[in-house]
Amino acid sequence: MMRFLRSSFVIARRDFAATVLSKAFIFFLLGPLFPLLLGGVFGGIGARVAARTDKPVVAVIAPQADFERLNAARAQLAEAVGDDTLVRLVGFSPEPDLARQEKRLLASSEPAIRAVLTGGLEEPHLTGSLAGDPATAGQINLLVNNARSGEAERIAEVPVTDAPATSGTLAKDRAVTGQIGQVLLFFLTLMLSTMVLSQLIEEKSNKIIEVIAAAVPIDAMFVGKLFAMLSASILGLVVWISSGALLIQFIKHGGVATLPMPAVGWPAFLALAVTYFGLNYLLFGAAFLMIGAQASTAREVQTLSMPVTFAQVLIFGLASTAIGSANSAEAIGAAIFPLSSPLVMLARAAERPEVWPHLLAILWQAAWVALILRMGSQLFRKTVLKSGPRRPWWKFGRA
Repeated sequence: MMRFLRSSFVIARRDFAATVLSKAFIFFLLGPLFPLLLGGVFGGIGARVAARTDKPVVAVIAPQADFERLNAARAQLAEAVGDDTLVRLVGFSPEPDLARQEKRLLASSEPAIRAVLTGGLEEPHLTGSLAGDPATAGQINLLVNNARSGEAERIAEVPVTDAPATSGTLAKDRAVTGQIGQVLLFFLTLMLSTMVLSQLIEEKSNKIIEVIAAAVPIDAMFVGKLFAMLSASILGLVVWISSGALLIQFIKHGGVATLPMPAVGWPAFLALAVTYFGLNYLLFGAAFLMIGAQASTAREVQTLSMPVTFAQVLIFGLASTAIGSANSAEAIGAAIFPLSSPLVMLARAAERPEVWPHLLAILWQAAWVALILRMGSQLFRKTVLKSGPRRPWWKFGRA
């Protein structure tokens, strides 16, 4: 046993140093920055396009006095529900040929007019393709009724007493935190667990793995390589979390203190996030390492890893059903299933304050990690040093 642990530590230290001390590790740490930048750029572009196209524009053909009353009613409503959710009003003076003016406005593209309101406040009439947009007609109806009421006395504001946030008021924010945590855990595991494949394929093609196998047990090589990449991934995870917190502290007013706090608190949530990432990585990293042992070329790796990647996506879909219903039968079943358990329990940490289920889940997942490592190392030992022609399938049982 001591020889196995010592050999595993030697392999892990070798692979960890070769990964972390290389120049490419800097680009590895910068890797998540590029999709975030692209997502921010295209997200900003999409938000601007949505802001221009989603807000309906209604042309109002009416005298200036009626249009001002409509605008005043809209401004009063915007104070309550926000300006982004209301239609935009554009005023036009009536022309002699009202039907032609109405047709010209509906054909306009700058701005893209959804409907035209004619008749002023006395005989309002809305024209436009609104069969699939009842909200626009409803808003115009409300604005016309409010504008018709004239300058009525403003209703006194209801007194408001500020109270500390409770679990009910934080439920939505905590569900969003759990969902973001699940997505990050899924993508990081998917991205980082494939790193062991390229390294293993390179060593197999260069015959280095045969030299290493002559000095240490194959089981120790399997465990050492897996934990070496896990250590490098956790180092990158700590750097990314620290950099993200520092960035939020600089660009957001109030810093990280303004973020919705998970139910277990930020220190415990981050500790559980790293723990569940490690367990999830070991579960799927062992599977990818076994795939690398079966394959001898990069093309074979891509072919064999595709079903595992699809299985990860399905498992992520199963785990996402637990968000918002941590005590449902689906959530409990997903928490018991070992491959989806880390994702489900991380979301639970954001939504529920109990700590004892996480202790049970970590012990349960650790037992499955030990089992999968045992099975993976045995399969790794049987396949990693195989060479020569493949044995026909009907001779495998005899072998």
